[in-house]
Amino acid sequence: MKLNCDLGESFGSWNMGLDAEVMVHIDQANIACGFHAGDPLVMQKTLQLAKQHNVSVGAHPGYPDLVGFGRRSMKCSREEIIALVLYQIAAIDGVAKSLDIELSYVKPHGALYNDMMANIEVREAILSALGQYHKPLKLMIQASATIDEHRAQAKTFNIEILAEAFADRCYNDDGTLLSRSTAGAVHDKEKMLAQVKLLKEQGCVKTISGNRLPLKADSLCVHGDNIEGIQAIKAIRELID
Repeated sequence: MKLNCDLGESFGSWNMGLDAEVMVHIDQANIACGFHAGDPLVMQKTLQLAKQHNVSVGAHPGYPDLVGFGRRSMKCSREEIIALVLYQIAAIDGVAKSLDIELSYVKPHGALYNDMMANIEVREAILSALGQYHKPLKLMIQASATIDEHRAQAKTFNIEILAEAFADRCYNDDGTLLSRSTAGAVHDKEKMLAQVKLLKEQGCVKTISGNRLPLKADSLCVHGDNIEGIQAIKAIRELID
């Protein structure tokens, strides 16, 4: 199981995350493309950092919402979603090419990710965008009870799915994530490591009600926004290795 992390989300004089400290511990870097966070220089530096540590690179597109960090859903048409996803993929892929880096997958950000998981039309628009791109790119989505249905839908666009689980989030019984506004939605380090261990050894997580939920995960999402997060990623890396 690989580790992935959202990176390159600084913008101008605003610093977000500890990218250099995170990069040495992960396998896949989801790099912001400028719509919800990031800027051309940050994108370039993050790509260079990924290349230095031999980390796979994915586009991390979001809604055009710098003020809200892409966490607010937008009522975009199918055509708008296709266009904004293609625009962001092309931007990071162009910079990556100039550095002799191969873009290999796409993981939507924030509200676009949530809308993709909840709305078949949004998911279809994103798949259509990837299907129209000039080279094959995988789509990273949340591992859930309906992952096989998502794989079948993606197959109609000739898109391969990467399923991800979350190390630090509590799950509902249906495989969705417990809302951050609910107590217990984000695990402390002890619970996080216990969840990772269960995923590694038994391929499941414990839900909010204590049930065991099978998850087929190719990658594990981690967060390195602070020193405590970096320490947790180090522990997770040791656990899954």
